[in-house]
Amino acid sequence: MIEVKRIYLDHAATTPADPQVVEAMQPYFSRRYGNPSSLHTLGAEAQEGLQKSREQVAQMLGTEPQCIVFTGSGTESDNLAIKGLAWHKKRGHVITSGIEHPAVLETCRHLEKNGFSVTYLPVDSQGLVNPEHVAQAIREDTILVSVMHANNEIGTIQPVKEIAAISHEHQVPVHTDAVQSVGKVPFTVDDLGVDLLSLSAHKIYGPKGVGALYVREGLKLQPLLHGGGHEKGLRSSTENVPGIVGLGTACELAGQRRDRDISHMRRLRDKLIAGALEIPRAYLNGHLQKRLPNNAHLRFTAIEGESLLLSLDEKGVAASTGSACSSKKLQASHVLLAMGLTEVEAHGSLRLTLGRGTTEEEIDYVLDILPPIVEKLRKMSPLWEA
Repeated sequence: MIEVKRIYLDHAATTPADPQVVEAMQPYFSRRYGNPSSLHTLGAEAQEGLQKSREQVAQMLGTEPQCIVFTGSGTESDNLAIKGLAWHKKRGHVITSGIEHPAVLETCRHLEKNGFSVTYLPVDSQGLVNPEHVAQAIREDTILVSVMHANNEIGTIQPVKEIAAISHEHQVPVHTDAVQSVGKVPFTVDDLGVDLLSLSAHKIYGPKGVGALYVREGLKLQPLLHGGGHEKGLRSSTENVPGIVGLGTACELAGQRRDRDISHMRRLRDKLIAGALEIPRAYLNGHLQKRLPNNAHLRFTAIEGESLLLSLDEKGVAASTGSACSSKKLQASHVLLAMGLTEVEAHGSLRLTLGRGTTEEEIDYVLDILPPIVEKLRKMSPLWEA
C-alpha cells in the first residue's frame, strides 16, 4: 500500500502543539501538580507557573500581567467580554459586524433574547467594516463595540484602531476577537486601542482548551462562572495549569518567531494565491493586501467546495471550506453571503491556511494537483459551461 503524502493547510482551524510547548507543560501534569490555590510548596510551584504564563501573555500583547484573565477557550473569552460587560451594565445596545465568529454572533443573539439590542454592521465586497458605519450606529445607550481583528474564514484584517478611536470619542469600550491575528500580525493592545481582547492557545501552537481575555484596568465585568473567585473573581474554577503554561510558552515563542513566521508564510501564501488564480474562473475572497499572511481563501466557479475538499484530502492535503466550528453545517458561509456572494458562489470556496512549518515543496505540490482536480470536478458539474 502506497502511503499518501500528508500536507496540513488548515492552520486557521488549529495548529500542532510546538514541542517546546509540550515540554514546558509536562512537569505540571506529574511533578508540579499542585492546586495553585493551595498554600503548600506544590501549590506555590503551580502558582509560579500561572504567574510566569500571565507575564508571557501580557508581554505578547504589550500590557501588564494583572490585565490577563485565563479562560478555557477563545469562545469563553468572547462570552466573558460581551456578556460580562452587558450583565454589568444590565441593559443597553451592542454593535458588532455580520461576519464575526459564531462565538460573538451567538452571544449577541443571546443578549437580544434577554432585553439588549444589537446592531450587526454590514461589510463591503472584500469583507471590511467601514468605521463610519460604527460612528453612525452608536447611540446614547451603546455599551460595547465588538469587531474581530482578523476574520477566521477570509483572513481580512479589520480597521480596529480606527473603530476604537471613533468608539472612544463616545466613551464606548471596544472588544476585539484576535484569535486569528495573535502571532500573525504585529500589534499591542494600545496600538489597537481596545479595552477587551480574546485569544486562544491552539491557534498559536499551544494546547486546546485554553484561552485568555485581556481586560483593560478599571473596566468592570460580571463573571459568567461563580465559585471560588479565581482570576480576580472573573473566572471561578481551578486553573488548568498545564494548559495555561502551554499558552504562555506559545505566546513567548510566537513573539520570538513572529517576524520570521510572517515573512515565510506571506511569501508562500502569495505564491499559492498567484498559482491558484491561474486556473480559469478562480477568484480570491477577501482583501488582497489587508489579510492574514497565512490565509488564501479561493473560489472556483461551478465547483462544490466540499467535493474539492474531499478530493484534496484523497491526495493528502488537509484544507477547509471555512470555519471549523461550522464545517458540519450545510448552509453557505455567513461571511461570504455578507460580502454579497450568492449561495452557489459561496459553496464553491476553499480555505487554505499555512503555518510556520509549511514548505515551498508542499505549496508546489498543491499547485500541481489543484488544477486537474478542479477540471475533473467541473466536468461532473451541471453548472459548468466550458
